[in-house]
Amino acid sequence: MCAFVLCVGAVAVTGCGGDDDSGGAAGGLKVDRFDSDAAWRLVERQVEVGQRPAGSPQLRGLAEELRRMLPNGRFESLPGEPGLRNVVGTLPGTRPGIVVGAHYDTLVKPKGFVGANNGAAGTAVVVEAARAVQAAERKLADPEGGAPEVRFVLFDGEEPAAGLPEESADFYHSGLRGSRAYVAAHPDRTAAMVLLDYVGNKGLKLPREGSSHLELWARLRAAAHRVGAQHVFPPYSSDTITDDHTPFLRAGVPAVDLIDWSYPGHDLSDGLDKLSRRSIDAVGESVVDLVGGLRERGVPEG
Repeated sequence: MCAFVLCVGAVAVTGCGGDDDSGGAAGGLKVDRFDSDAAWRLVERQVEVGQRPAGSPQLRGLAEELRRMLPNGRFESLPGEPGLRNVVGTLPGTRPGIVVGAHYDTLVKPKGFVGANNGAAGTAVVVEAARAVQAAERKLADPEGGAPEVRFVLFDGEEPAAGLPEESADFYHSGLRGSRAYVAAHPDRTAAMVLLDYVGNKGLKLPREGSSHLELWARLRAAAHRVGAQHVFPPYSSDTITDDHTPFLRAGVPAVDLIDWSYPGHDLSDGLDKLSRRSIDAVGESVVDLVGGLRERGVPEG
């Protein structure tokens, strides 16, 4: 998934339990634009495929399904990485635009790892957020209206080819292959980036990841408050993590990483039983609101 870099002294938050996983909108949310049931079905579909390492036949087959789910979906091959490809959907607008992303590959090991949270949940939220943003856009008299474009990107090759991230001496260059390739191919196209990683677990808490852009994070928390999901985004920072947002940060792009680092994302226990529809819905609604706000009011400066 990603690599731990620096602890900034935040209190680790573990799952608090008590989730009602019976489906539908998360209890207490004020809006219903994000289809959490469809997102849950997409998580189930990915887990059903099984282990999905980068470049594997099963991942390439899944990519065909995911491409069709995204607006104007297309593939972008990764230079120097045969068989690997990002899946990219686009809502047109002015450039530079907004990227909402997640990785859709899973760990090479342990054998049998299905990545319900570490891969599938973030991917599902990206796909359903794309549908919700597109649906909202269709209701506008002038759907483009000078708003920035939005690209929904599913990154391939986030996990290292050889094994676990913690076994790599240089995770930035052994992993993150899809996000590094995307930034290199589109150096001036992105004004803001939102990454979805561990976002579906029960008892979800998403403090600010240590390197995440402060103003963009504040905009996200404001969006969460508007939709009634502020309980998921506590007002403190956590560890600094090397993840798919890192290449964007290094390129000077404001970026945030949504990740519950207390979740055991490299363990075989990462299955559907650890996830919550309420968590997925809360994150999805918050991201949809954030993207709408960025398109209406502009993005923060780097």
